[in-house]
Amino acid sequence: MRDFNHSRLLARLLVSAAASVMMLGTPAFAQEAAQPAATPPPAAAAANDATGTPDIIVTAQFRGQRIQDVPLAITAIGSALIEARSQDNIAQLAKNTPSVVVIPGGGAYGPSIGASIRGVGQFDFNPAYEPGVGLYIDDVYYATLTGGLFDLLDLDRVEILRGPQGTLSGRNSEGGSLKLFSKRPTGDEGGFVDVGYGSRNEITLRGGADFKLTDNLFGRVSGVFKHQDGFVSLEDYGCAKPGNPENIASTRGAGSCTVDKLGETDYKGLRGQLRWNPSNAVDVTLAGDYSYQKQTNAPEVTTTSADPNYICGKYCTYADFHTQGFDFPHTNEFKGGGTSLNAILKPAPNLQITSITAYRAYTAIFGTDDDFSPGVQADAPTPAGFLGPYTLNYADPRRESGGFDQLKFHFFSQELRLNGDFLNHAIEYTVGGFYSTQKTTYYTIQNIGYIVPGAYLAFLGNDPVNANSKAAFATAIVHPGIEGLTITGGVRYTKEHKDYTFIRENPDGTPLSGLAAAFGLGALNGLTSRYNGNRFDYRGSVDYRFSPAVLVYGTVSTGFKGGGTSARPFSAQQALQGTFKPETLTNFEIGLKTDLFDRRLRFNLSAYIDNYKNIQLPLADCSAYGGGPCGVVANAGDARNKGVEAEISATPIPGLNIDGALSYISSKFTRLSTALGSNYVASDPATFSPAWQASGGVQYKAELGTSGSVTPRVDFNYNDKQFTGRALGYAYYLPSYTLVNARLTWRNTKEDLEISLAATNLFNKYYYNSIFSAVYSFAGTAYQQIGHPREFMGTIKKKF
Repeated sequence: MRDFNHSRLLARLLVSAAASVMMLGTPAFAQEAAQPAATPPPAAAAANDATGTPDIIVTAQFRGQRIQDVPLAITAIGSALIEARSQDNIAQLAKNTPSVVVIPGGGAYGPSIGASIRGVGQFDFNPAYEPGVGLYIDDVYYATLTGGLFDLLDLDRVEILRGPQGTLSGRNSEGGSLKLFSKRPTGDEGGFVDVGYGSRNEITLRGGADFKLTDNLFGRVSGVFKHQDGFVSLEDYGCAKPGNPENIASTRGAGSCTVDKLGETDYKGLRGQLRWNPSNAVDVTLAGDYSYQKQTNAPEVTTTSADPNYICGKYCTYADFHTQGFDFPHTNEFKGGGTSLNAILKPAPNLQITSITAYRAYTAIFGTDDDFSPGVQADAPTPAGFLGPYTLNYADPRRESGGFDQLKFHFFSQELRLNGDFLNHAIEYTVGGFYSTQKTTYYTIQNIGYIVPGAYLAFLGNDPVNANSKAAFATAIVHPGIEGLTITGGVRYTKEHKDYTFIRENPDGTPLSGLAAAFGLGALNGLTSRYNGNRFDYRGSVDYRFSPAVLVYGTVSTGFKGGGTSARPFSAQQALQGTFKPETLTNFEIGLKTDLFDRRLRFNLSAYIDNYKNIQLPLADCSAYGGGPCGVVANAGDARNKGVEAEISATPIPGLNIDGALSYISSKFTRLSTALGSNYVASDPATFSPAWQASGGVQYKAELGTSGSVTPRVDFNYNDKQFTGRALGYAYYLPSYTLVNARLTWRNTKEDLEISLAATNLFNKYYYNSIFSAVYSFAGTAYQQIGHPREFMGTIKKKF
């Protein structure tokens, strides 16, 4: 009864809002001409009157459409707004979007991100697990969370699709999709240079240029360099606390006890495009990109410890990355890139063929101190060349943990789409296919000695992980002849495979011995765990445009996160039996899209109920898998999610722009496996999403005549407390927080020169992004990643 009442309340809320705004809309209208079958990815903003809200053209349904005509909960952000908000990576962008959470990966997960939409996603980088949010750059799927903290360089727009996109984006878009679209070469021979300097020696340099090689061959190149010092001090415990009761000696010479600063930024990226456009029937773009970063680990501090001496403070930590005698790096390194060929052919006016071929590869290296406590510097060096430029020592058995990780990743994909229409545009359709194959080699040295106090329990892994996916899909948009009515349907069939081969040896590469072998890890060596599965997804949508100002839609759609294998088993039985099926979502949604008061106010609203099935969760009890410490992930729960989202964009007078977003989600388990033990209980939220999220911004462009213009802008975003699991023996929530950013920009009369001063986290709020407590029950410590403190930045941008 309670679920029924909630559902009825959501429906009433939306119907009431629809009735109110329809009274503000204009009378019935002549139906707009149908869009052509499809076009190349268009520019972000279409023409509009001076005081109206700009139209952003999106390609979410495989064709160019006004965002207000698409029956999806979708947020589209153009490059001008991204710049006005002082945003330069995808995590910052997410803070202003309803129901979206994107955070940088913690030190234990290396150069990665965690991402969820409407509470559904993934935060573990391991290649055995799939993302729950689809990441795309120029329609090319990005298959892993590692390397996913994309820089927003030279973008045209970003499209964020909320809710399952199983028929449009495909597998692993269970929560939704994040799609970035670059500015395409046009041959206008323009460009820009952007230079900035800010807090903690922050230096940014961005630039791009568009050039014309021939009348139908264009190019575009862009690049970025970013560096900023870290803000969490990595302190040597023995140096800072001489004569400490733990008898930990200093490893520092005379001088400062600070080893380094965590939270550093050091990033370089380059992107190039070559576009051949000899006629309206042929448009081919070849693109390539490369990025490199080598920086200290995430800014994390110990917040809980059985030994209070190990807690350093708000902006410092005694983690020393010398765990059980191992010396691991406290830096992460990422180098990688890819190429893509996007070919669009139009053999007839109402027919278009699109082929997208892509290849990506990267190498990521990082080290971890999983308990984030000080240890003893060991004195047994690693054999020469064992880890290349990195050193590894092992000798001293302490109850601590850590690791060295290296991921080598290769990915190839091919997508083919046919767009068309018939019956004078009454039916628009897309049919297509998709294929991808990927291989990740996960080399790691792990010390899990925390499990047995005082024991030496370490191993080397060098695990190949192979995966491939095949899919066929179709979408139809039908205009049945009733003015204002559109019906959309889609289907997609996906077949997927994954195999994971475990290598378990001594850290020096010899056969596993000692306690690690006796513990059962030796039986994993050479063992392969396999998963094979398939999935059918569907979507049905009906929308009705009451007037040019008001559209209402209702949608039923599905999506899934791929199945796989348990990545961290403690025994052969856990590995072989620890495969799991796809996690699935069925979405019931109603929505309202409006452009009111001569398009001075845009107000969009959506309400949804999700049936969330076969949730992939880590078990606490492995009795069904041979017992022992448990490293199994299984389909261990179901849930019901309910939510409401609202977005506004307003231009009440020329020069004044206001935008805002609000979202609410309630998530409850409807089934939990008893094998979860104390990891989850029925009263816990079923998603790792804040119940409430809100954001808003306001700017005013004041004209100064011959002196140009000045534009002040203020933004805020609010995150409610966020459930992160039963982290410290109880349901743990990250505290709520509100951040405020400000920016002041002067532009000359030609608007080809601008000078900006920006402040982020203006009131210096101390807040947490994530918590790591996986070893708390053994080591008695937990640590958290903190957000950036207040920072200032000055920039000069020149367009030419």
